[in-house]
Amino acid sequence: MREQSMRSFAAALASDAATPGGGGASALVGALGVALGNMVGALTVGKKKYADVEPEIRALNDRAEALRERLLDCVERDAAAFAPLSRAYAIPKDDPGRETVMEQCLRDAAAVPLEIFELSCDGIELLRDYGERGSVMMLSDAATGVVFCWSAMYGAAVNVKVNTKLMRDRAYAEEINRRVDAGMERYWPIAERVYENIYRRYC
Repeated sequence: MREQSMRSFAAALASDAATPGGGGASALVGALGVALGNMVGALTVGKKKYADVEPEIRALNDRAEALRERLLDCVERDAAAFAPLSRAYAIPKDDPGRETVMEQCLRDAAAVPLEIFELSCDGIELLRDYGERGSVMMLSDAATGVVFCWSAMYGAAVNVKVNTKLMRDRAYAEEINRRVDAGMERYWPIAERVYENIYRRYC
């Protein structure tokens, strides 16, 4: 799936196919946001004006490359995790094994969006650091990137909770929900500050 063209991926999203869906789209948006940060870094390295922060920028670039790859991997993994859940819904309700199968499928279907959520939070931190240290000529790209990671975080969060809502193991579900809620509370203000600080420079 990650090797599809942009046009074919968008067409698949627009179709009646169960996958790709919101989780995979969130992962892709997060990867694009991180890539924009990486571009900021790539266009900062080698500039005399930023020689003092070049080691930090190079470290950020290494982090960004690894993070981008993990998010891209999640595009396909999210679809693979959802497929068994889609099949599980077809199990007759009087089947004695249905509840067990559904519970495991719901856990699996929530796990990848949870990972996308946490990776998107990492992306927000990364874009904050690029915005603070990168070339001022590229700050609009850092702002755009943080909005993408912010969006990916929100998209992943709702894809976690649509699954935890149906889990019978409420203790497990609420623990996952608490992780998401804590991440949202911590990272959306960071993303908002990064964007607003850069936006105000131009307005």
